[in-house]
Amino acid sequence: MSQPFHRSPLRRLLATLLLCLATLSLSVQAQQPAPQVMIPSPPQLAASSWILMDANSGEVLAEHNADERLPPASLTKLMTAYLVERELDRGNIGMDDQVTISEHAWRTGGSKMFVEVDTQVSIQDLLYGIIIQSGNDASVAVAEHLAGGERPFADLMNQHATRLGMHNTNFVNPTGLPDANHYSSARDMATLSRHIIDDYPEHYAIYAERYFTYNDIRQPNRNRLLWRDSSVDGLKTGHTDEAGYCLVASAERDGMRLISVVMGTASEEARAQETQKLLSYGFRYYETLEVYDEGETIATPRIWGGAVDELRLGVDRALWATVPRARNAELNARLSLPESISAPVAAGETLGTLQVMLGEEVVAERPLVALEPVEQGGLFKRLLDAIRQFISGFFS
Repeated sequence: MSQPFHRSPLRRLLATLLLCLATLSLSVQAQQPAPQVMIPSPPQLAASSWILMDANSGEVLAEHNADERLPPASLTKLMTAYLVERELDRGNIGMDDQVTISEHAWRTGGSKMFVEVDTQVSIQDLLYGIIIQSGNDASVAVAEHLAGGERPFADLMNQHATRLGMHNTNFVNPTGLPDANHYSSARDMATLSRHIIDDYPEHYAIYAERYFTYNDIRQPNRNRLLWRDSSVDGLKTGHTDEAGYCLVASAERDGMRLISVVMGTASEEARAQETQKLLSYGFRYYETLEVYDEGETIATPRIWGGAVDELRLGVDRALWATVPRARNAELNARLSLPESISAPVAAGETLGTLQVMLGEEVVAERPLVALEPVEQGGLFKRLLDAIRQFISGFFS
């Protein structure tokens, strides 16, 4: 009589071997590396120059001739508006302040807000006219009001361009009307746009407005993407024969904000389409994560001779990292700290470096700062810590 399967020694042996082989197969599969994330090359655009930058991390995801000095046309007005917003923030002017329109401002050619000579126009209306209607007359009016004229205002523009790290920019006027010495680059315009968004967020909503009416004349924002893509909320268009059609745009999706700049396209439609290609590429293949928040404790090294024994270290502003999608779990932090830290330490004092690593690549870096002050301890505490530090150093 044949034995049941579970009682057969041969079959028990075969079952054991099959189980071992299955276990070995699972073990080998578990040791296989994770599938590599495939990211295509960035799109090639029909434009002279372009860049795609993450607004939070500053990471550049795509670029072409991004540092080439080109005529920026009305992209210039981003700096004009930025300086108005800066003066508002500092309390030097108010939205309701009235500006007298000079004949020179009224006669300025190109795109207009249609202000009238010798009338009083509020700073608020002029700011809207600069951003939405791209008014050259409004730009000259604020330049005269803030600095006494276009040339001194352009000097201010260049000083702030230097402060912001815009190394390939020189302004001659507040409008962007052609001049051989008036130029900027895609990277510089992206840098300026980051500051507009971050420095004065209370004014940023203006850039998303589709229409503005002044003097009974209703004009649309020339950024076509404001109608086509609900995630796009700024910033500025530009066009002259020398510059071609330019567009600086920003969009936010699921907490990730991108800034794109295209310069030197052939038409209004082309600059919109090429911008859409850049934004779609960035959102599809990358994500941006807030790795550490401002004021978050990252390390607590020993501090010698202080009123307390531990020092809280962190970053002075939020730290973001932009990585290919599906690779955020691979991020690691690497800290570089002094061998020894002694009191006193002031709040905000730099005491090391934080690097965020994706494999062997540094994707974000920031100084580590003291999150709070640490005063010296009393005489007995300092003496005791000196002994402990000596013993610790001796044994190490």
